[in-house]
Amino acid sequence: MSGCDRWGRDMHVIAVMNYKGGVGKTTLTANLGAEVAARGHRVLLIDLDPQANLTFSLYSVEQWREELRKDTTIMRWYEGEAPGSEVELHDLVVTPPLVNEQLADSGGQLDLISSHLKLIDIDLRLAARLGGGTTLTEAKRKFLDLHGCLARALRHPEFQKYDLVLIDCAPNFGLVTKTAIVASDHVLVPAKADYLSTLGIQYLVGNCDELVAEYNDYVNHGSSGGSIGQIETRFLGVVFTMVKIYAGKPIGTQQYYMEDVRTNAEMTVLRSVMRDSPRHFGDAGENGVPAVLRAPVTDDVAVEFRRLTTEILDGIQAGSR
Repeated sequence: MSGCDRWGRDMHVIAVMNYKGGVGKTTLTANLGAEVAARGHRVLLIDLDPQANLTFSLYSVEQWREELRKDTTIMRWYEGEAPGSEVELHDLVVTPPLVNEQLADSGGQLDLISSHLKLIDIDLRLAARLGGGTTLTEAKRKFLDLHGCLARALRHPEFQKYDLVLIDCAPNFGLVTKTAIVASDHVLVPAKADYLSTLGIQYLVGNCDELVAEYNDYVNHGSSGGSIGQIETRFLGVVFTMVKIYAGKPIGTQQYYMEDVRTNAEMTVLRSVMRDSPRHFGDAGENGVPAVLRAPVTDDVAVEFRRLTTEILDGIQAGSR
């Protein structure tokens, strides 16, 4: 029985992030969400990357322009006088039709809160809201209120129907990304097995730990903002993506970087990997259905990805005890 089957009714929130772009982050998020939904669960994807690749893996650009761009993207929620002041987060949820047709017999569902290309401007607007405090107590309250905004929104009863929320973060540590970290139970780090993709992992761990510690310190000292209490965000681990397999194992140069991270990174490195397969993952945006649902059940890449999904879900279960 997979970890997902043992969850019970609690919703789990995972932030998927790496400072380096082009590491398969969105491909991992879309296929992980689709596979969990195919196991009979309700999954929500939140696209916080201004590139909107997760959105465009489930909707065509034309559909996004006609159906989502004006009123139904995450930017509408962040851009008001305060996050959520103009629209409730749950009112932005859409159900992508093509992937859910594929999931019809599974009993699961895959929903989305889409991104917008102008989300890149939101960090500066959020940063401006942190200023202007006349006392240290007020500054701390503003910090908690802003950083906890997404966590508070996800506590709305409308989101309790979901088993899993996956947040596709931008490749930075701006304020939008920080709201995702505060809202998440777990952080999953996809990485290519190369120098640039693994270089920032230690910095990512350190920055996340500092954010959690600062947030909890302000809560401990009685600041009234935030209203979600202390947070405990755990790292699920590093998932190596775009792995080139030769003779049944990663090529030599990639093995070197994988072993280096296993030895030096202060977090778990998952045993399962996501192999490089342009045939499966290269056309993610063309048909609105992630590869794991399109590939034959016995396909090697699909089998490997299901194994990876089970390892991730078991990690969630272990971290929730």
